[in-house]
Amino acid sequence: MYAETEPGGAAERTAFRRAEKQYKLYKPPSRKGRSKSRGKQAGGGGFGGGGDLSAVVDFHALLAAGEGELPAGIRRCDRASFHLPVFCFLDRPGFYFIPGALSTEEQCYWIRESLKTFPQPPNRTNLTATYGPISDLFIAAKNQKILVEVQSSNGQERVEQNNVGENAHPGKFKFVDGSEIQKEERPKSTMAAALVRKLRWSTLGLQFDWSKRNYDVSLPHNKIPDDLATLAKKMAVPAMPSGEEFTAEAAIVNYYGPSDMLGGHVDDMEADWTKPIVSISLGCKCIFLLGGKTRDEAPTPMFLRSGDIVLMAGEARERFHGVPRIFTEGDQQDISGLVSELSDGDDRFILDYIHNSRININIRQVY
Repeated sequence: MYAETEPGGAAERTAFRRAEKQYKLYKPPSRKGRSKSRGKQAGGGGFGGGGDLSAVVDFHALLAAGEGELPAGIRRCDRASFHLPVFCFLDRPGFYFIPGALSTEEQCYWIRESLKTFPQPPNRTNLTATYGPISDLFIAAKNQKILVEVQSSNGQERVEQNNVGENAHPGKFKFVDGSEIQKEERPKSTMAAALVRKLRWSTLGLQFDWSKRNYDVSLPHNKIPDDLATLAKKMAVPAMPSGEEFTAEAAIVNYYGPSDMLGGHVDDMEADWTKPIVSISLGCKCIFLLGGKTRDEAPTPMFLRSGDIVLMAGEARERFHGVPRIFTEGDQQDISGLVSELSDGDDRFILDYIHNSRININIRQVY
């Protein structure tokens, strides 16, 4: 996954980097040894014996505990105008955690949208630079299509142009059936299903330029989908200045595979940091690190599960944060509801995907 890095070996010596490595290298216990470690579950996460997760905050466990005393530094930040429970850290102002904010049905809807709709042009993805705009990638994957490079009329492959820019691509591509590619013997081909697995990000609304780290208003784009904008507006309430409403203008969708991570970084490209980033977690559980204003400050680790929402506004926008790992094995009860909801034949491809993947939709007010 994309990440900001420090020059040379400096990153290796910071507290944030040490925490990243600690959780990246964590190994869940084997199924064989699981019964022996039941009594040593760490952080409420259902893991034990394979490493140390004791410092990882589990807001779902805190919520289930009811009115009991909260750990030091954590408090409830509920609002009368907001119907869901909200937690925050006393030393991390502007950060809000809403556990289980989305129902299973809502989670499945946004997983489907993230795979079917959000990668559609004019939205750009990490695949755009190589293949150009790809329409209906999800449908092609379900139908076992293959993406091939189009040949010129004389049978020769198109020649890659000089000075290929970030949004350029070496040729033109189209989806074909397997029988068609055998007949035409096109040498450059990729299974559509493999491309779905290679998705790492897509950008909605105002398009973010990763190379320049800014929003390029000249790029073609659609406005944020109304239902996503409405959801973000509703969920942003705990972090919004009094009397103001959140306006969704851009979103970045991150797709995590089994070994992916998001390195420590700061989201600072929006004009008004008093407006929160609304971050939605879907699919496999992950560890999220919330650090300080430099990487030298040790981060606070916490579990993010499917349906959780995080808000980061004000001072929290200046803090380094990242995702060192997702959990894809041994603790699948976390997505058991999704498995049941996505068991229909039309959703089998999505179910296979989400068993080993995490999706994060983070929505921003740019101006």
